[in-house]
Amino acid sequence: MSTTILVIGLMVFFAHFLSLQFRKTNIPDVLVLMLAGILIGPVLGIVSPEDFGKVGPVIATIALVVILFESGTSLNLGVLGKSLAITVVLTLWCFFLTAIIVTLLGVYLLDLSLLPATMLGVTLAGTSSAVVIPMVSALQLSEKPATVLVLESALTDVLCIVGVFALLQVYTQGGVEPGRLAGGVLAALIFAAAIGVVGGIGWLLVLGKVRDFPNTISSTLAYVFIVYGLTEMLGFSGAIAALALGITLTNFEKFGLASFRNIDKGIVPLNEIDLVFYRESVFLLKTYFFVYLGISIHFGTAHLALTAVAMTALVFAMRLGLARFVYRDAAYSLRDSAITSMLAPKGLAAAVLAGLPLQYGVSGGEIIRDTTYMVVLVSIALCALLVAAYPLPGMMRFYSRALGKPLPSKTPEP
Repeated sequence: MSTTILVIGLMVFFAHFLSLQFRKTNIPDVLVLMLAGILIGPVLGIVSPEDFGKVGPVIATIALVVILFESGTSLNLGVLGKSLAITVVLTLWCFFLTAIIVTLLGVYLLDLSLLPATMLGVTLAGTSSAVVIPMVSALQLSEKPATVLVLESALTDVLCIVGVFALLQVYTQGGVEPGRLAGGVLAALIFAAAIGVVGGIGWLLVLGKVRDFPNTISSTLAYVFIVYGLTEMLGFSGAIAALALGITLTNFEKFGLASFRNIDKGIVPLNEIDLVFYRESVFLLKTYFFVYLGISIHFGTAHLALTAVAMTALVFAMRLGLARFVYRDAAYSLRDSAITSMLAPKGLAAAVLAGLPLQYGVSGGEIIRDTTYMVVLVSIALCALLVAAYPLPGMMRFYSRALGKPLPSKTPEP
């Protein structure tokens, strides 16, 4: 027990060191943390996911909720509205093209039948909020592309979850109604966002009274968990609700509440101490989440590993071409456009969904699970390597040609 406590303490200081190195070297801390988890988990066998029992998945979900909520508090509603069109185009095209690429490779390289291959494709079609949001924050992207990436990661989580469960319904019941499926996706998004907004306004009205009690700095996060849990119980997306709640708490002026005098007087906004606490919570949860993710990785055969590399490479190449198409008329810099094309890592949603086909007895379920875990590892590694290598002159010239964006002009030395 003493060794475990010692390692937990050292891990936090190690994560602080990695964050500092990220700023200096552009090597993302999330990759190193996951590699540390792989080292103490699958490689050395010191710990395993079973050692955490039910606590591991719970911490992973809490990390995702807090990361989405905190990112919501940093989003500007005006910028969000202007970025919505590009977000929808990038999200839908990238989701469907990724699903098609992975499905085809699953059929031809893994010998999966069409339905299991499609399950694999949909599982890996999204981007990971838990990876993308911390990297967007650390890389200090411009406001609009940062908003697009945050929203994309949240929306694709919903699409992946709904898509996989729909395919499992096809497997168990022999079919699914397209209209009901589309309605389920829209309901999961719209009602979840509405719950988050209403919940955020309600919390602002009582926050002043809550602060009269001692030790309430963490009460807002507890409220976020309540909103997330209730939204999930109602069958909607708790992740979207958490994101919408965070956006509401820092953008409430734009909801027209000033026209209601009684309501306007009762609103107590978040202060800087609250925001610092949320950022610190994200840091701690992110640290343990990526180590746990590394511990949970399943290594398959060499053939699966090579297939995972092929899938990841083709998806990243597709996303690069898609970024050129989506951003060709947008006034985004070369760096913002290039990093948008790089940030396609897979993470928590894919890892959780990967085990469902095996649980349902789908043929090839073990292949789906192991391939997904390998793609999660390879995609995060490739994303990290591309981000770290981008400042090199050769890489910048490559992305300038690939994206049709001019190289940044050099500032003359005084």
